[in-house]
Amino acid sequence: MNLQAIAAIYGFEMNRTRRTLGQSVVSPVLSTSLYFVVFGSAIGPRMAEVGGVAYGAFIVPGLMMLTLLTQSISNAAFAIYFPRFTGTIYELLSAPVSPFEIVAGYVGAAATKSTVLGLIILATASLFVPLEIRHPVWLLAFLVLTAVTFSLFGFIIGIWADGFERLQVIPMLVITPLTFLGGTFYSLDMLPPVWRTVTLFNPVVYLVSGFRWSFFGHSDVRVEVSFAMTLAFLAVCLVTVRWMFRTGYRLKS
Repeated sequence: MNLQAIAAIYGFEMNRTRRTLGQSVVSPVLSTSLYFVVFGSAIGPRMAEVGGVAYGAFIVPGLMMLTLLTQSISNAAFAIYFPRFTGTIYELLSAPVSPFEIVAGYVGAAATKSTVLGLIILATASLFVPLEIRHPVWLLAFLVLTAVTFSLFGFIIGIWADGFERLQVIPMLVITPLTFLGGTFYSLDMLPPVWRTVTLFNPVVYLVSGFRWSFFGHSDVRVEVSFAMTLAFLAVCLVTVRWMFRTGYRLKS
């Protein structure tokens, strides 16, 4: 394994983040803080508890997951799209660097950014609502696993996209609505039986539910199922990336 190649790609992407700190970190944190101000501090005290948890604290895992998913996808998608757009991807593909090392560098950097951003948002949330984390190890596990999985998904989108507008289609028109409809602001127990069944087909439900369990010790879906669904999506992304490099899909043309 060429660790120097991985470190070079990883370092380049992390340096790019430091150059655009306002856009990469400050903007998402401020946007998420608005949700905490409105739903946590203003509306939260007037809402009934959900599963014995104050409403302001209840929405924290969902809002963290919303930011984690969108930022993981966007970071990885833009990271691999720009080399394709400028043509420097051919230099990378002709270098003595394996597909695994390329993916490890780009996805590792995107997942690191998202994980750090998630921890910053968690610290920010604690300023607005009281939080108790019952399973901190599982919280970190879900945080890192989700960041890596959706960074891989973003990497796939960055290869698939043939224009800047397509980079935003999946995060804005698919992931964000699915997250809002995946139990970010409510428990599935609040839904009628029919809609609860329909909602279980939303894959984001399992991510939010597992993440919420790490905070409060209970969730809408069993934590084992949530973890298994995340691993299954990770496996699908790995297989897809392997196929893209093996066939040269939109990498060599």
